[in-house]
Order: sequence, then structure tokens, then C-alpha cells
Amino acid sequence: MPQTVIVLDFGSQYTQVIARRIREANVYSKVIPFDTPINEIQADNPVGIILSGGPSSVLIENSPKPDPQVFELEIPVMGICYGLQLMGFMLGGAVENSVHREYGYGTLSKCSDSKLLEGLPNSFRVWNSHGDRLTKLPYGFQGIAKTDNSEFAVLENPEKKFYGLQYHPEVAHSDFGKEVIHNFLFKICGCLGDWSMHDFMNDSITKIRQSVGEKRVLLGLSGGVDSSVAAALIHKAIGDKLTCVFVDNGLLRKNERQDVEDLFAGNFAMDLRVVDAKDYFLDRLSGITDPEQKRKIIGVSFVEIFDQEVEKIGEVDFLAQGTLYPDVIESVPIAGNPASLIKSHHNVGGLPEKMKLRLLEPLRELFKDEVRSLGVELGLPKEVLWRQPFPGPGLGVRVMGDIRHEYLEVLRGADFILQEEMYASNLYYKVWQSFAVFLPVRTVGVMGDERTYDHVIALRIVESSDAMTADWAQVPYEVLRKVSSRIINEVKGVNRVVLDISSKPPSTIEWE
Repeated sequence: MPQTVIVLDFGSQYTQVIARRIREANVYSKVIPFDTPINEIQADNPVGIILSGGPSSVLIENSPKPDPQVFELEIPVMGICYGLQLMGFMLGGAVENSVHREYGYGTLSKCSDSKLLEGLPNSFRVWNSHGDRLTKLPYGFQGIAKTDNSEFAVLENPEKKFYGLQYHPEVAHSDFGKEVIHNFLFKICGCLGDWSMHDFMNDSITKIRQSVGEKRVLLGLSGGVDSSVAAALIHKAIGDKLTCVFVDNGLLRKNERQDVEDLFAGNFAMDLRVVDAKDYFLDRLSGITDPEQKRKIIGVSFVEIFDQEVEKIGEVDFLAQGTLYPDVIESVPIAGNPASLIKSHHNVGGLPEKMKLRLLEPLRELFKDEVRSLGVELGLPKEVLWRQPFPGPGLGVRVMGDIRHEYLEVLRGADFILQEEMYASNLYYKVWQSFAVFLPVRTVGVMGDERTYDHVIALRIVESSDAMTADWAQVPYEVLRKVSSRIINEVKGVNRVVLDISSKPPSTIEWE
């Protein structure tokens, strides 16, 4: 068993980023609900525990708290943001509402030496997101760094190896965040750093075999990175007990169906079945404009199609999906997780409560870049692994408002041109995502000395590392100019192209 660092989840949108930073240091991490019983925590024999941030306040009645015995295990514990306030509060300190809420960038200044901040400059920039602050230290603690709004922005009890950070070292906005986490892992917890994605693969294969046994699995294959890696992983675990189904739901990109069939015929020795369900989906989506309704209809329709395929295939017990952790934390809270809903993903919040099939989601705790690393371990080709992300609901969440066949055709044409030019300019693999969005508005234009009143296409091109945060990519003007010109000239029904220059947060990457 690898050394394990437990992350107790109190609902922060960045909880899994903490776990990811730990895994980047080649240390195995495990995210579990904040109220996990102490005996279950002990069963993992952790070398350290991290208390995540969260949206609650320790001053509120029934705010989420861990088993108090977490602080009696005689192993290092580090609290982040809400986790710091929780540790201070539960161990006898005092927490109060701040007069000024501290959100965004701030400057951290060291007050004394500590293993946690060893090797770091005396002051540096950090990212804050809190409305409470610790005003009285628990017995045995001392403040080792401060910000303008918090006297105890970093604290420690070196004897018990308890540490707290008022800011978020796990996010990219905080300088030296990785160094702080490394100090906790290696200088305080004594981690060896000997865990790898190869270990994750082998562990996942074992778990899949144990879960599935001699039963059969049906996997919804989209041809994207997530479902392809899930298919390869499950196939490696159970072989011909896996059947892959590709559903043409009418919401695919141009040539998508043929590309997937050609790709998997050449690279995978799997049972692949293609279902034409364009009318099935589009009839149900007709007149639906609310994004949440769209996603839920698409999710339910997928499951119904899979149920129909089960009848043809024979006895199947599991529905496998390439769900990733960003999908989960944006959709619905995990058991015991008080995080807020952002939007339902068709394969998470969009699934019906009662399904005939049990879910198998082996990638559920991974981020996209980790999935690609796993794909390398599984020997998948570059054209699969480095394909840009494509949402499960497909173009259904890229046509704003009512989904009509003619709107989809306009969007397919515009998106195809964008992808061609991204490849031609050697930018496709350098950005996280590039896609077109159909806007349900018409604008006046002039083409051939005649007035036009046609549709608008928005371009969304972003840079990211894990889809948790993203910024708009500064694509050269000449590329944007060519894309715009080609779309307006080659796609009938479009007379205007606009560029989305919003970041995540506050926006999401997809428009719906």
C-alpha cells in the first residue's frame, strides 16, 4: 500500500485541487467526506490529513465538523481556509467575522521561521477567499505569517505537527503554493514520493475486476479523451465483458460519427456498436431553452438508449462513463459534501434517480491532465489523448436557446472552420479548448451591397490546466481574422462573429 494523505472535504470548489497537488508530488491522496468515522480514516493508515476549505462558517450552528479524534491520531494535520478556522475553533481558539471580507489577491508576510514556509521569501502573493478569521490562538499554537486582514494567516503547533493556512496554496493564483504543500508532505509528514499514475492504473484495474466480477459492462463511448481512456482501462481489466456503444444523438460535430468509427476500428479491439438516435434526442429537445432542462433530457435519453441496447446485448449490469472530478463538483454534492451546485452534467446530475444499470466511473477522481497521463500508461495514441474536451451533451449546450436542425448545421460549419484554422496555425494542441457557439440573435449586415439579417457565432478559445480555472487565449489577430472571414463567407446564415474574452471564474468554459 502506498503512503496516503487524506483530504477531508468540507465543500470547497478546490478540494480536489488539493488532492491533485499532492498526487503531482508522487504521493497518493484520497478525498473523503468531512464526517467520515475515525475508524475508517485509521483504516487507510494516513501519514497526514488536510482539512479543506468550504463555504460554511464555524460560527454557524451545525456547521460541518470532523470527528474530534482527528486531532488525536498523532499524525500531522493541516487546515486550509475554513480548515484553519475549524482547527482553531475546535482546539480552543476564537473565530470572528471579519470587518472586511478577504477575497482575491493579498500579500503574506512571514513573522517567524517554520518548516511549513521553509525556503520561501519573507513576503509573497497569495489568494484568499474567506469572511471569517482566527482572532485567538489555541494553546500551543503560534502565528508564523500574516496578511493585512489576518494576524494569524499561517499558524502552527510544531509539537503536535498541526498547521493552518488562511489562504489557498493549492490554486495557481498563490505564489509558492506547491512549495508549501511539498514542505508539508516531505518535511512534516515524511512522505517518500514513490506513488505514480502506473500505480493508479494497477489499483483501478484491481478495483474494476472486484466490482464487476463476471458481469458485463456497457460503456457510452463518445470518442473523446475521457470515455476513450475509460474504455481502455476497463477493457484492460475485464476484456470482452465490455461492450462500447456510440450514440449519434444529432448533437455531434461535423464528421464526428465517421471519425469515431474509423479511429476505434484502427486502434481498439473492442465490441463497438453505433446507434442512430438523432430523431430520438432532437424531438425531445424541441422547444427546450433552459440549460438545466437540456442537460437532464440529454442525460435521461442516453440512459434510455443504453437500456434499449442492453435488451439487444443481453444481461448487462454496469453502465460505464468517463466522468471526471470537475464534472462531479460542478454538478451535485458528493455524499456529505456541502459544495454548491454550478450546473448539471448530463452524466452526473442529469442521470435519473432510478436506473436499471449500476454506474462504473473509474476516472471520477481525476482531472483531465491526469486522465491523459493514464492514457499514456495504457498506450493510447496522441490523436485520442490530446483531443480537446467536448461536452457530453455535445452541441446541445453550444446552441443557445431552442435547438433546431438548421441551427445545428450552421454551428457545425462554423466550428469545423475554427478547428481547421487552429490546426493550420499549430494552435490546436496549445490551447485547452476552442469551439464555436450559436447565439439565438440576428444582426444586420451587408453582403454584396445587400442588407442581411443573419445569425451570430461566438468563438470561445481558452487556456487551462485542469478546467477548474481558465483564461481566454490570446490567439493572433491574423488567425481570428481568417476564422471570422471564412465563417461569414462559407457558412450560410452567419453575418457576424464575436470573441468571448471572459475567464473562469466568473464564467464557465461552456456557455451552458
